[in-house]
Amino acid sequence: MKKEILSTNRKALRINLNQLIYGSFAEIGGGQEVARNFFQAGGASGTVAKTVSAYDKSFSDKLYNKNREGRYVSEGRLQKMLDTEYSELTTLLKDLRKPDTTFFSFANTVETLNFSKTNDAHGWMGVKFQYRAGTEANEVIMHVNLKENDALQQQQTLGVLGVNLIFACYFHNDRPSEFLRSLLDNLSRDRVEISMVRMSGPDLSYVDNRLLAVQLVKNGMTSAVMFDRKGNVQQPSDMLYKKNVLAFRGSFRPITYVGFDMLKSSFSIFKKDRHYRRDNTIAVCEMTLNNLLAEGELDDRDFLDRVDILNGMGQHVMVSTFKEYYKLVGYFSRFKIERLRIVIGIPTFLNVLDENYYKDLRGGILEALGRLFPENVKVYVYPTLSSVSIDKKEASKELITIKNIELPDKFRPLFDYLIANRKIIDIKNVKKDRLYISSPYVLKMIKENIPGWELMVPNYIEEVIKTRRFFGYSGDGKLYKDSEAFKNSCK
Repeated sequence: MKKEILSTNRKALRINLNQLIYGSFAEIGGGQEVARNFFQAGGASGTVAKTVSAYDKSFSDKLYNKNREGRYVSEGRLQKMLDTEYSELTTLLKDLRKPDTTFFSFANTVETLNFSKTNDAHGWMGVKFQYRAGTEANEVIMHVNLKENDALQQQQTLGVLGVNLIFACYFHNDRPSEFLRSLLDNLSRDRVEISMVRMSGPDLSYVDNRLLAVQLVKNGMTSAVMFDRKGNVQQPSDMLYKKNVLAFRGSFRPITYVGFDMLKSSFSIFKKDRHYRRDNTIAVCEMTLNNLLAEGELDDRDFLDRVDILNGMGQHVMVSTFKEYYKLVGYFSRFKIERLRIVIGIPTFLNVLDENYYKDLRGGILEALGRLFPENVKVYVYPTLSSVSIDKKEASKELITIKNIELPDKFRPLFDYLIANRKIIDIKNVKKDRLYISSPYVLKMIKENIPGWELMVPNYIEEVIKTRRFFGYSGDGKLYKDSEAFKNSCK
């Protein structure tokens, strides 16, 4: 049975008629559209303690940022707004309202489309709220990109979104998936993108924000989400804006010696670039949603295992919907990154050059390659072997690189042009003796408790898989790495 979606007016009215929900609204940059919905619904005196719009920057600084630190449209400014408003609300009214009142403060700081339509319309929105009277507050914070081409429509979207958020905090907080889906009630996905959501507090402590972020991608609410090297969900623009980025796509299930060497060797090349700066360069390990949904449903444990391992290696993680690499490049370009380097193995690179993937583009593969190789992008290509024997742990002697790769004759001139202009760069000095290693085969060995996989992954990966029982591992947990007895047992 299809769930009934309440109108924005009915949601606001339901909150207004609940005498135990009471709070304040602080809105900057997009009018007071959220508070307006509660006033128009009727009975707002039961909900609204205060509304404020410190539109002038001087007033905003006086209220929320006396030291004038940071940007106005930022998570930091939103946090100060929520803390200030909630503290004032509860300090003033906790002894004046009924003891079973649950207080909340809603805030947003937004940049809507300017008159010339030359800016990126986006903003931060959040609620600090009590679900049970007298308890510590919970908090939900999110970032949105406004996609409409009209400032008035963007304000209306903010109004609906704000009501949805407050309603979800009180009526869907025990069902994170429903919470997320309800944020777009009465809105279409071409009006707004929710690029980040983070939950915290005593009533939301059970929520894993990493899984919440992946649900945003799965539900089509955003095209990509990012986690920093500590596993915290971050707004992509905060991590990527004007950065040098090294992007490595993979399944990381698990990361083997080959994957580790791809990361290490490609980063070594990047560091020799004259534009490289250590403090302005990040590596991002990217997984596509197609990879995560390979078996039909998202395996929460499997996904978290992968993120934990990558974070333990000091890597940032990204999950996206992008099948084609040119779409991944387009996404990074949104954040005005300085330079982008993409790491690709030979087998994957051959798929990139398969024109069957680009039948939906009017310009076909030429258009795709044009989008893949803007001025600031290079592709690092990791070699492979013509044939391998995993069971015997040996490989053929022929190394396949961009110099001897077999291509259709019609692609050769274009390919040579890209090489001559250093848009495609060969990764050299690889660990050839380990190129027989395959992540799917290693995973099969782990699940079936077949000894020998330990020799195919770095020491850290073996230790984490065994001590934390990742990827279905069910062995004795002993660490055999570099043990002569173990090596002999694998022969």
